[in-house]
Amino acid sequence: MTDAPTTGQTTAGRFDFARRLRALTGVDETLLARVGYERNRYTALGGVVLGTSVVAAFSMWNFASEALGGASFLALIPTVIWMLFILNLDRWLVTPQPNARRRVGPLLLRLMIALVLGAVVAEPLVLRIFATAVEERVTDDRNRDLDQLRGNLLRCNPVPSQTDTTARVGCGRYVLSFGATPGGQSDELSQLRSESAALQKRVDQDNSSLEAIDTEVRNECRQLVRIASTGLYERTSECLRMRAKAQDYRTTHRTQENERRLATMNGRIARLEGKVTDARGTFLKARAAGIQQRLAEERAKQKEIGVLERMRALDELASGNTVLLAGVWLVRALFVLLDALPVLVKFLSGESAYDRMLTSESNSAVKIHGERLRLAERKAMADIEIAQDAIEQKVRRSRAESEAGHREHTAAMNIRVRQAVRALEDELRRTSAV
Repeated sequence: MTDAPTTGQTTAGRFDFARRLRALTGVDETLLARVGYERNRYTALGGVVLGTSVVAAFSMWNFASEALGGASFLALIPTVIWMLFILNLDRWLVTPQPNARRRVGPLLLRLMIALVLGAVVAEPLVLRIFATAVEERVTDDRNRDLDQLRGNLLRCNPVPSQTDTTARVGCGRYVLSFGATPGGQSDELSQLRSESAALQKRVDQDNSSLEAIDTEVRNECRQLVRIASTGLYERTSECLRMRAKAQDYRTTHRTQENERRLATMNGRIARLEGKVTDARGTFLKARAAGIQQRLAEERAKQKEIGVLERMRALDELASGNTVLLAGVWLVRALFVLLDALPVLVKFLSGESAYDRMLTSESNSAVKIHGERLRLAERKAMADIEIAQDAIEQKVRRSRAESEAGHREHTAAMNIRVRQAVRALEDELRRTSAV
């Protein structure tokens, strides 16, 4: 059954479409008309070539859209170029070649090219099919990276409670710069607290000792003795001595001065604690702002999910899931097979009558061309021989004319010499006669 038109414009239009499909296979319509029953075969093969190019165009559209960060009119440019390229390449791969069964090398080369192109076309489609899982994995990886960055920034920029001159390991690119830190005031506060604690300990010890002495003084001074001479009651000499001892203890240990110093130091500590608290709050705000800025910069670098990032995420997902790995490779194999389908359909369907006719036409054309070349060569050689004979004849004529002229010249010279001799003889005779 052929695609020849039967009735009306509709049939003619369908025939034209079928002819355009067959044009994608590279067949010669004039030669194919001799075996019209094979038109359907090449029409179907042209449909396969067109379908492969459409799949390739869809793959490039997905790839370009992902590379541009979304669907865009600019994605049509590489899509159309890639579709035309695949269309023409598949057309070249399936175009019938004379003596094709005798050349295994070109067949293998074409099949290898089809498989490689199939792998290239398949990858964007595989990423499209598993886009949901891939995007979730990439999002999780990015969030994990941001959390790790936040943790490193917090670890490498702690709230300084004292001046820290030691460098933390692995914090080279995570250290933030600040205008001021509460480290210096913290050092002063720590020093004051240490001195205050030591002074408080001394004051507590002095007060404890003084309290014991005062207790003894009170106990002793409760006792009064009567003076016999006056009849009055007075403190005992031991009471007076212990009072002097207590006064001497206060003087030598500077208890009042130490208490004033301790009160002053506590006041300074209270003021420094307020300043350190304010400075720590300012530092925490500055650190939080610096961390947010670094995180914002990192998010800005991430932008849209790229193709390489999708491929890496898909590989990581598949490496830990046998079912997903098998599914990914099955989808890849499917699209590779689809892209190699025109070549497989062409060369696995065997040699057709059109192919044999094409081989015969080609061999005949080669022979005719060879004979024409030989005929042209013989004509050219004959023309050359004729030209050579003409030139040789012309040379011979020129030589004969030259020899004849030379002989005529010689004869004329001889005649002139003889005439001159005779004239001389006649002159000699006349002279001798006189």
